[in-house]
Amino acid sequence: MRHTTPPTTEEIIQMAEHALDAIPAQLRVMVRGIAIIVEEVADDETLEEMGMENPWELTGLYRGTPLTQKSVLDVALQPDTIFLYREPILLEWIETGEELFRLVRNVLIHEIGHHFGLSDGDIERLETEG
Repeated sequence: MRHTTPPTTEEIIQMAEHALDAIPAQLRVMVRGIAIIVEEVADDETLEEMGMENPWELTGLYRGTPLTQKSVLDVALQPDTIFLYREPILLEWIETGEELFRLVRNVLIHEIGHHFGLSDGDIERLETEG
């Protein structure tokens, strides 16, 4: 779907769900139960925690315990969650001309990488190798 106007929050969620459905089944099983939430921008507390001042720089965030650190004995205090920040994603869409679904998918996959315990550097290396 080619967008010419900014998509709604619901449309971003639909794109993320479509992208999630497209990942290999064996990986999809490992991300079952992760909540995907779309917010306009990260709140001040999140930005401070991330050491960021500019809310337009953060397009997505994984909150939870990476699989590499989980134990079957752990009791989850809150569900693993991927946040997609609509306005920074839209800004990147405008600035880069990237196809919007591809951009949403890339942010989602990047945050799923954190769920698997990968660092930003690990994810960057995988993206440049692929």
